Amino acid sequence: MLRYIASETDAWLVISCLLIPSFNDSEREIGSMCAWIAEHVGTRVPLHYSAFHPGWKMNDVPATPSTTVRRARRQALAARLKCFYTGNIVDAGRDRTDCASCDAVLIQRN
Repeated sequence: MLRYIASETDAWLVISCLLIPSFNDSEREIGSMCAWIAEHVGTRVPLHYSAFHPGWKMNDVPATPSTTVRRARRQALAARLKCFYTGNIVDAGRDRTDCASCDAVLIQRN
């Protein structure tokens, strides 16, 4: 579906993934996802990796460490993804959108 939306429609596509410890936060899984996105969806589709925080039905799962989200960012950059963002953690300088031409801050997230 993501491949179709990216290549066959004019829809704005953003991929968001909640990293949940022991469910989908392994280095292998994140690396595979980043490689797949780069190959099949494109390197300019915005990708957000967000930290999980326990609540309601998943109180038995710990919060995602900020180091995991930062590792996911490094893996996305290694896969040559251009528009990558971290979420649900304090990550100064990595939580904004910069202009691809002049590097000016276009959107600052908090």
